[in-house]
Amino acid sequence: MGGLALPGLLQAESASGLRPQGTPHKAVILIFLPGGASHQDMFDLKMDAPAEIRGEFKPIATNVPGIQICEHLPRLARLMDKVTVIRSIVGMEDRHEAFQTYTGRLNRNQPPGGWPAMGALLAKLQGSGDPAIPAYVGLAPKMGHVPWSDNGVAGYLGAAHAPFEINKGGGKDDMILNGITLDRLADRRSLLAAMDRFRRDVDSSGQMAGLDAYTQQAFGILTSSRLVTALDLANEDPKVVERYGKGDPKNRDDGAPKLMEHFLIARRLVEAGARCVTLAFSRWDHHGDNFGALRQDLPLFDQGLSALLTDLHERGLDQDVSVLVAGEFGRTPTINKDAGRDHWPRVNFALLAGGGMRHGQVIGSTDRLGGEAASRPTTFGEVHATLYHALGLDVNKVTVPDLTGRPQFLVPDGCQPMRELVG
Repeated sequence: MGGLALPGLLQAESASGLRPQGTPHKAVILIFLPGGASHQDMFDLKMDAPAEIRGEFKPIATNVPGIQICEHLPRLARLMDKVTVIRSIVGMEDRHEAFQTYTGRLNRNQPPGGWPAMGALLAKLQGSGDPAIPAYVGLAPKMGHVPWSDNGVAGYLGAAHAPFEINKGGGKDDMILNGITLDRLADRRSLLAAMDRFRRDVDSSGQMAGLDAYTQQAFGILTSSRLVTALDLANEDPKVVERYGKGDPKNRDDGAPKLMEHFLIARRLVEAGARCVTLAFSRWDHHGDNFGALRQDLPLFDQGLSALLTDLHERGLDQDVSVLVAGEFGRTPTINKDAGRDHWPRVNFALLAGGGMRHGQVIGSTDRLGGEAASRPTTFGEVHATLYHALGLDVNKVTVPDLTGRPQFLVPDGCQPMRELVG
């Protein structure tokens, strides 16, 4: 029976902090662009730079006077009043991984167990909005470059707060009862409870205590249709599905597929009760043929993200659901001999939306060549502090103990919510 496997796969949340079904809850959708998208070809075009730097694309006006973005992002241009672009993200590492995007921290000098991702912290502190929905869900599939398929890590919080990964390990299959009646399921629940008690008795470290949380939510999911319903786009208005469009389900080289459906599933999951959903879209490591690749990917990204933002506003979720879009670093100002741009961790962009924040603005700037932050340098830690603020968590007060019992703050020392967004 799938339920016996699900507790091991389900990254469950304890009962504390769960809100009653149907009540509004704060949530976040984290969209990772594997490989590091080219900031100067998307949101920070440099038309006054020399030809070997400015690239092939032209800027277009947006619905916010004075803000321009790439010509291949026309839908986002019409939604700029609902978006904030940060053009001056600094302090990145030259590492092909999602770690900094999901944790707000550098992948170094970590406490025992490692830094937890935002989703894990939200699962621990706030839980799910519905006991039948995992608090933390990861949609990224397996990829050739494994770190890109990371949906976030639980770190020192332990496996009970790691993401439930829909597209890995047969997660969907484990939600099927396979002909087992609810009465028999109840009997097996009693059996598992007895097994848990026995295992806790022999576990002097106390680690087995978390199995109650695994089992409780595993059975909640198996006996409820809510998660399956959220994942099934047949339950969605066909016009809405059409708005998101269809992408390419094949992995691109060693990166992620171009799954437009993931933008929609993310919305359905947070609406159903998930606290944090992560997803990865396409592959942006364009050391060669940068502009040819972007001509293929930017229209798809534009459609999927614009559909998500429009959907959140139309459904009244824009005050409660925050969205972050980011990659691991930017790209070199100078175009290389293969018509590509190489790794550039010195500056990058991030895009924020929703969360009741003040949007319709650009924060920070880069120099004439797009290689250095010229004003308002901003770190991922500050971005995360802003998201936590939107989620109702005070980064100056809330702490979580690590494996040594030491209280750890949610973001690196000194990082505060961005005043431009939250006042």
